[in-house]
Amino acid sequence: MKQLLFSVLVLVLVSLCSGQAAVCRQQPCPEYQTVDTNEDFEERRYVASDWITTKVDSTSDIDMVAASNRLKAYCQSLKEAGHEMPDSWPVLITVREGEDALDLSLSWFVPPGVKAGITDASVTLQHKDAATVYVRAFSGTPSLSSGQENVQILREALVKAGKSFDLRIFVGVGYEPYYSLIHHNEVWIYAA
Repeated sequence: MKQLLFSVLVLVLVSLCSGQAAVCRQQPCPEYQTVDTNEDFEERRYVASDWITTKVDSTSDIDMVAASNRLKAYCQSLKEAGHEMPDSWPVLITVREGEDALDLSLSWFVPPGVKAGITDASVTLQHKDAATVYVRAFSGTPSLSSGQENVQILREALVKAGKSFDLRIFVGVGYEPYYSLIHHNEVWIYAA
């Protein structure tokens, strides 16, 4: 019993460690520098990076799982072709708010040096230029509603701080599998 409690304590403490490596669970992760931190948000400067991306048809769980399965199948096809796509974090759900609906996409980070030649029409290779991103971290099981709630809090904090930002796009960011016991989630808003 003592050993089980010790193992759980170690797991919790390791999960709570700060820093990019801890958040990314020792997996490849996009590089960034922290520009500023305050109690409401963090400002980061990300280097240019590549992502495999697929469209998500709606906010339903079924469509989210289908998008994830497309990316998994694509990574499996890379492996079968003799190319390796290592596990990496984070997972991004980009939400573009349109006049009538949300446009959603799911992206997985492609570590530098990995060749991700696209052979599946439903998966694209997306290059993101270096960018300044405002970040709000939160815990709990990720969901669109918790993401939207935290985006609203972040937007209010950015307005209060006098920051310019893109009002149409936000990104939900996850660093653990959905069924993990502990979650470090983030919402990102790009600086304008």
